[in-house]
Amino acid sequence: MTNITVRALERADKAAWLGLWLSYLSFYEQELAEEVTETLFERLLSAEGHRAQVAEQDGKLVGFVHYLFHDSTWSSEATCYLEDLFVSLDLRGGGAGRKLIEAVYAAADAEPTASGNVYWHTHDHNARARLLYDRIGVLSEFVRYDRPK
Repeated sequence: MTNITVRALERADKAAWLGLWLSYLSFYEQELAEEVTETLFERLLSAEGHRAQVAEQDGKLVGFVHYLFHDSTWSSEATCYLEDLFVSLDLRGGGAGRKLIEAVYAAADAEPTASGNVYWHTHDHNARARLLYDRIGVLSEFVRYDRPK
């Protein structure tokens, strides 16, 4: 994929970001209350906490990545959690996902209080994304558990 640029999310991106966000939620068969999405967008624009980068092609948003730094019990430095990554379905496999992950890697390396470590999760059935993840990351041996509801 050519002409892909990655930059910080801006307030003017809200409508385009929202379309991508809703597609992301649909992919994972999730629905969120509107106020959760509104809160998230504001968090992404704040100077603290969550951060966001977007991929743009020919002036159109085609993907996003959300990430945050957090303390760890195993290090005196913060670590980076890549929480959400999404690229428009029709543009997958063209390099936008890689550029977004690399932007998070660069942010983790530049963060003065962080270790440079970055981790993320995906569903085991997300085969298309895992093709990229297997090239740009290392599959962990950890198994995730969630609290039952």
